Amino acid sequence: MEKKATEKAVKRDMIAAGKAISTSRSAALGDSDSPTIICVGISDSTKRATENRKKAMKSLRRALKPQTSVHQRDELVAIDLYRATGFERVRLIHEGVPATNLELIARKMAIPKERLYQTLSLHRSSVDRKIRNNDVLSPEQSERVIGLERLIGQVAVMVEQSGNPEGFDPDRWVGDWLERPNPALDGAKPVDFMDTMEGREIVSTLLAQSHSGAYA
Repeated sequence: MEKKATEKAVKRDMIAAGKAISTSRSAALGDSDSPTIICVGISDSTKRATENRKKAMKSLRRALKPQTSVHQRDELVAIDLYRATGFERVRLIHEGVPATNLELIARKMAIPKERLYQTLSLHRSSVDRKIRNNDVLSPEQSERVIGLERLIGQVAVMVEQSGNPEGFDPDRWVGDWLERPNPALDGAKPVDFMDTMEGREIVSTLLAQSHSGAYA
Protein backbone atom coordinates (compact mmCIF):
# COMPACT_ATOMS: atom_id res chain seq x y z
CA MET A 1 0.00 0.00 0.00
CA GLU A 2 2.78 2.41 0.93
CA LYS A 3 4.57 1.62 -2.36
CA LYS A 4 1.41 2.35 -4.38
CA ALA A 5 0.86 5.64 -2.52
CA THR A 6 4.43 6.65 -3.31
CA GLU A 7 3.98 5.78 -6.99
CA LYS A 8 0.77 7.83 -7.13
CA ALA A 9 2.55 10.81 -5.55
CA VAL A 10 5.37 10.54 -8.08
CA LYS A 11 2.85 10.43 -10.93
CA ARG A 12 1.05 13.49 -9.58
CA ASP A 13 4.37 15.37 -9.42
CA MET A 14 5.24 14.32 -12.97
CA ILE A 15 1.84 15.43 -14.27
CA ALA A 16 2.15 18.77 -12.46
CA ALA A 17 5.65 19.26 -13.86
CA GLY A 18 4.40 18.42 -17.35
CA LYS A 19 1.62 20.99 -17.07
CA ALA A 20 4.10 23.62 -15.88
CA ILE A 21 6.38 22.93 -18.85
CA SER A 22 3.42 23.03 -21.23
CA THR A 23 2.23 26.34 -19.79
CA SER A 24 5.73 27.77 -20.05
CA ARG A 25 6.00 26.72 -23.71
CA SER A 26 2.54 28.11 -24.44
CA ALA A 27 3.56 31.45 -22.94
CA ALA A 28 6.65 31.55 -25.12
CA LEU A 29 4.67 30.60 -28.25
CA GLY A 30 1.69 32.77 -27.43
CA ASP A 31 -0.72 29.79 -27.14
CA SER A 32 -2.16 30.82 -23.78
CA ASP A 33 -4.39 33.87 -23.37
CA SER A 34 -2.95 35.12 -20.10
CA PRO A 35 0.77 34.76 -20.93
CA THR A 36 0.11 36.33 -24.34
CA ILE A 37 -1.30 39.43 -22.65
CA ILE A 38 1.84 39.71 -20.52
CA CYS A 39 4.09 39.38 -23.59
CA VAL A 40 2.10 42.00 -25.46
CA GLY A 41 2.29 44.31 -22.44
CA ILE A 42 6.06 44.07 -22.35
CA SER A 43 6.28 44.59 -26.10
CA ASP A 44 4.01 47.65 -25.96
CA SER A 45 6.00 49.09 -23.09
CA THR A 46 9.24 48.68 -25.04
CA LYS A 47 7.67 50.27 -28.11
CA ARG A 48 6.44 53.24 -26.06
CA ALA A 49 9.88 53.73 -24.54
CA THR A 50 11.47 53.64 -28.00
CA GLU A 51 8.92 56.11 -29.35
CA ASN A 52 9.51 58.44 -26.41
CA ARG A 53 13.27 58.37 -27.01
CA LYS A 54 12.71 59.13 -30.70
CA LYS A 55 10.49 62.08 -29.80
CA ALA A 56 13.15 63.35 -27.39
CA MET A 57 15.78 63.15 -30.13
CA LYS A 58 13.52 65.06 -32.52
CA SER A 59 12.98 67.74 -29.87
CA LEU A 60 16.71 68.05 -29.31
CA ARG A 61 17.45 68.31 -33.02
CA ARG A 62 14.72 70.91 -33.44
CA ALA A 63 15.95 72.89 -30.46
CA LEU A 64 19.53 72.83 -31.70
CA LYS A 65 18.54 74.52 -34.95
CA PRO A 66 19.73 78.14 -35.26
CA GLN A 67 16.24 79.60 -35.54
CA THR A 68 15.12 78.16 -32.21
CA SER A 69 14.18 80.87 -29.74
CA VAL A 70 16.07 81.42 -26.51
CA HIS A 71 13.05 80.35 -24.47
CA GLN A 72 12.71 77.09 -26.40
CA ARG A 73 16.40 76.39 -25.85
CA ASP A 74 15.84 76.60 -22.09
CA GLU A 75 13.03 74.07 -22.29
CA LEU A 76 14.35 71.71 -24.93
CA VAL A 77 18.13 71.70 -24.88
CA ALA A 78 19.92 71.94 -21.54
CA ILE A 79 17.64 69.71 -19.46
CA ASP A 80 17.02 67.25 -22.30
CA LEU A 81 20.74 66.98 -23.01
CA TYR A 82 21.38 66.26 -19.34
CA ARG A 83 18.71 63.55 -19.30
CA ALA A 84 19.61 62.09 -22.70
CA THR A 85 21.54 58.85 -22.98
CA GLY A 86 25.20 58.85 -23.92
CA PHE A 87 24.26 57.23 -27.22
CA GLU A 88 21.87 60.07 -28.05
CA ARG A 89 24.42 62.74 -27.19
CA VAL A 90 27.05 61.03 -29.35
CA ARG A 91 24.65 61.05 -32.30
CA LEU A 92 24.03 64.77 -31.87
CA ILE A 93 27.77 65.41 -31.60
CA HIS A 94 28.41 63.57 -34.86
CA GLU A 95 25.59 65.47 -36.57
CA GLY A 96 27.15 68.74 -35.45
CA VAL A 97 25.82 71.68 -33.44
CA PRO A 98 25.02 74.80 -35.51
CA ALA A 99 27.77 77.36 -34.89
CA THR A 100 25.18 80.13 -34.46
CA ASN A 101 24.06 78.46 -31.23
CA LEU A 102 27.18 79.82 -29.55
CA GLU A 103 25.77 83.33 -29.83
CA LEU A 104 22.58 82.23 -28.09
CA ILE A 105 24.49 80.42 -25.35
CA ALA A 106 26.72 83.43 -24.68
CA ARG A 107 23.66 85.67 -24.50
CA LYS A 108 21.87 83.35 -22.06
CA MET A 109 24.95 82.99 -19.87
CA ALA A 110 25.43 86.78 -19.98
CA ILE A 111 29.08 86.47 -20.97
CA PRO A 112 30.97 87.86 -24.00
CA LYS A 113 31.08 85.51 -26.97
CA GLU A 114 34.88 85.70 -26.93
CA ARG A 115 34.90 84.49 -23.31
CA LEU A 116 32.75 81.52 -24.31
CA TYR A 117 35.25 80.69 -27.05
CA GLN A 118 38.05 80.75 -24.48
CA THR A 119 36.08 78.61 -22.06
CA LEU A 120 35.63 75.86 -24.65
CA SER A 121 39.00 76.38 -26.38
CA LEU A 122 37.36 77.27 -29.69
CA HIS A 123 39.34 79.11 -32.35
CA ARG A 124 37.60 82.41 -32.94
CA SER A 125 38.38 82.75 -36.64
CA SER A 126 37.18 79.22 -37.42
CA VAL A 127 33.97 79.52 -35.42
CA ASP A 128 33.12 83.01 -36.70
CA ARG A 129 33.50 81.74 -40.27
CA LYS A 130 31.12 78.88 -39.55
CA ILE A 131 28.64 81.32 -38.01
CA ARG A 132 28.74 83.51 -41.12
CA ASN A 133 28.23 80.47 -43.35
CA ASN A 134 25.50 78.96 -41.13
CA ASP A 135 27.68 75.88 -40.83
CA VAL A 136 27.83 73.28 -38.06
CA LEU A 137 30.68 72.83 -35.63
CA SER A 138 33.07 69.90 -35.89
CA PRO A 139 32.39 66.86 -33.69
CA GLU A 140 35.17 67.95 -31.32
CA GLN A 141 33.72 71.46 -31.02
CA SER A 142 30.15 70.14 -30.78
CA GLU A 143 31.15 67.83 -27.93
CA ARG A 144 32.38 70.81 -25.90
CA VAL A 145 29.25 72.84 -26.56
CA ILE A 146 26.94 69.94 -25.68
CA GLY A 147 29.03 69.30 -22.57
CA LEU A 148 28.45 72.88 -21.42
CA GLU A 149 24.72 72.72 -22.13
CA ARG A 150 24.54 69.42 -20.30
CA LEU A 151 26.12 71.08 -17.27
CA ILE A 152 23.52 73.87 -17.39
CA GLY A 153 20.82 71.20 -17.62
CA GLN A 154 22.28 69.46 -14.56
CA VAL A 155 22.00 72.67 -12.53
CA ALA A 156 18.44 73.27 -13.78
CA VAL A 157 17.37 69.76 -12.75
CA MET A 158 19.07 70.04 -9.35
CA VAL A 159 17.26 73.30 -8.58
CA GLU A 160 14.01 71.89 -9.93
CA GLN A 161 14.34 68.91 -7.60
CA SER A 162 14.99 71.23 -4.67
CA GLY A 163 11.43 72.49 -5.11
CA ASN A 164 12.25 76.17 -5.55
CA PRO A 165 13.09 76.83 -9.22
CA GLU A 166 11.02 80.02 -9.54
CA GLY A 167 13.10 82.97 -10.70
CA PHE A 168 16.25 80.89 -11.00
CA ASP A 169 18.27 81.28 -14.21
CA PRO A 170 20.58 78.26 -14.63
CA ASP A 171 22.42 79.76 -17.62
CA ARG A 172 23.40 82.94 -15.77
CA TRP A 173 24.17 81.03 -12.59
CA VAL A 174 26.55 78.69 -14.40
CA GLY A 175 28.15 81.62 -16.24
CA ASP A 176 28.88 83.29 -12.90
CA TRP A 177 29.79 80.15 -10.92
CA LEU A 178 32.34 78.98 -13.46
CA GLU A 179 34.37 82.15 -12.90
CA ARG A 180 34.56 81.82 -9.12
CA PRO A 181 37.71 80.29 -7.54
CA ASN A 182 36.71 77.04 -5.85
CA PRO A 183 38.45 75.58 -2.79
CA ALA A 184 37.63 72.05 -3.96
CA LEU A 185 39.76 72.76 -7.04
CA ASP A 186 42.68 74.11 -4.99
CA GLY A 187 41.50 77.65 -5.65
CA ALA A 188 41.23 77.20 -9.43
CA LYS A 189 38.14 78.31 -11.33
CA PRO A 190 35.77 75.66 -12.75
CA VAL A 191 35.94 77.49 -16.08
CA ASP A 192 39.56 76.36 -16.41
CA PHE A 193 38.36 72.75 -16.60
CA MET A 194 35.68 73.19 -19.26
CA ASP A 195 37.84 72.68 -22.35
CA THR A 196 38.27 68.91 -21.85
CA MET A 197 35.80 66.07 -21.34
CA GLU A 198 37.63 64.92 -18.20
CA GLY A 199 37.58 68.46 -16.82
CA ARG A 200 33.85 68.81 -17.41
CA GLU A 201 33.27 65.54 -15.56
CA ILE A 202 35.21 66.97 -12.61
CA VAL A 203 33.06 70.11 -12.67
CA SER A 204 29.87 68.06 -12.96
CA THR A 205 30.89 65.91 -9.99
CA LEU A 206 31.73 69.03 -7.99
CA LEU A 207 28.27 70.45 -8.67
CA ALA A 208 26.60 67.22 -7.58
CA GLN A 209 28.64 67.09 -4.37
CA SER A 210 27.88 70.70 -3.49
CA HIS A 211 24.17 70.39 -4.23
CA SER A 212 23.00 71.04 -0.70
CA GLY A 213 23.24 74.74 0.07
CA ALA A 214 24.93 75.57 -3.23
CA TYR A 215 22.22 77.99 -4.31
CA ALA A 216 21.61 79.78 -1.05
